[in-house]
Amino acid sequence: MKVGLELGDYAWEGGPARMADTLADIARTADDAGFALIGVGDHLWQGPHAGGPEQPELECFTTLAVIAAHTRRCLLAPVVAGVHFREPAVLAKTVTTLDVLSGGRAMLGVGAGWYEEEAVGLGIPFPPLGERFARLEEAIQVCLRMWHGERGDERPFEGEHYRLERPLNLPQSLSRPHPPIMIGGGGERRTLRLVARYADACNLYPGPDLPHKLDVLRRHCEDEGRDYDAIEKTCIFPFAVGDDAAGAGELVEQLRGLAASGIQTAIGIVSGPDPVRQVEAIGKHVVPAVADV
Repeated sequence: MKVGLELGDYAWEGGPARMADTLADIARTADDAGFALIGVGDHLWQGPHAGGPEQPELECFTTLAVIAAHTRRCLLAPVVAGVHFREPAVLAKTVTTLDVLSGGRAMLGVGAGWYEEEAVGLGIPFPPLGERFARLEEAIQVCLRMWHGERGDERPFEGEHYRLERPLNLPQSLSRPHPPIMIGGGGERRTLRLVARYADACNLYPGPDLPHKLDVLRRHCEDEGRDYDAIEKTCIFPFAVGDDAAGAGELVEQLRGLAASGIQTAIGIVSGPDPVRQVEAIGKHVVPAVADV
């Protein structure tokens, strides 16, 4: 099993003046310890699960760029980008730039978005859920057009929500045929169908319904004529490991159970005032313990 991490909050010791140094330390520590991926949530306000809008939050892709500068091997991904934040050509260009400047290590994590209070508060359009799903599918189609061939499929794209006269993309991504696409969420009717149709990876939550979600994904793959085994199964949840490695044993057993159910990559949400020490503990006591699972 591979292990990734996602930055869960930014209420770090030292405050804003130390954030750049802390982020660099997290990145180097995780990369050296063998974490497969570093993910950043795509928000402008902190979510209610981590204290809400009054807590600090860094912009996703700027943060990923800094992480890229301090790492050499791990994948870099928004986990996951909200489709309502950017025009899809801008999203494709942003991920392409991250891919080029990181030496081919970008991944597009994308989803329909959920944080309405954030969007309304900042004046960002937030269409109804059905429309966001329609936009999500079109956005993925646009990204694939932008990543086609050596400079993008330059033919016009005509969708219901997006229209592009010339999907040109130079420089092209280093990842070929394109940066891997991960679609976040476990909705059985729409999200997992989109995973089967377009994605290289899914992103689910652990729980008693996880085997059922994977069965639903398998059925969607059959309907779409897609190889179920070609889709990476990832799971995201908080990693409760203390600075002194308390809880590491329990986490290892949990990850072994997830691997037995079909999960290939576990992405741990790391929170707290001293994330570097927590990443060190996970890297020392968890990552190697599940590497052969």
